[in-house]
Amino acid sequence: MKIFANLTEFSSQAGQLLGETDYITITQKMVDLFAQATGDDQWIHTNPDRASKESPYGQAIAHGFLTLSLAPKLMAEIYRIESVRMGVNYGANKIRFTNAVPVGGRLRMKAWLHHAEEQNSNENAGNRSGIRAIIECVFEVEHQEKPACIAELITLLYE
Repeated sequence: MKIFANLTEFSSQAGQLLGETDYITITQKMVDLFAQATGDDQWIHTNPDRASKESPYGQAIAHGFLTLSLAPKLMAEIYRIESVRMGVNYGANKIRFTNAVPVGGRLRMKAWLHHAEEQNSNENAGNRSGIRAIIECVFEVEHQEKPACIAELITLLYE
């Protein structure tokens, strides 16, 4: 994990790899809980028996949005900014689901700080100074050349 003292130090990493996580295993329980929470219970995710017979992947796969939803957890394993009191997911410029994540597969994330720009403070942020960070996240499946997801995520960070 990289630890930055403040936003200035973090911002100086623009264009650089922030790091990568260890692999985590995507379990059927994770997939089922995600399906329950979102109402997306398509059989390709939640019915391993049917998926093994009918799916082009030959087994159940994780939801693309489950993969993406792991970004905050995995980002917290890559870096920390000591002066930051609050971070807010602001959105995404681009998200692509380029490969399936098989249930039982192992996934990791690599993150690059694309760029960071000063964020005007506002009442909702308590008039704190901050930045808007554009972070490219690449989710990789172990033993697969093609990534599962590539996302350019936007995070607001406030000191």
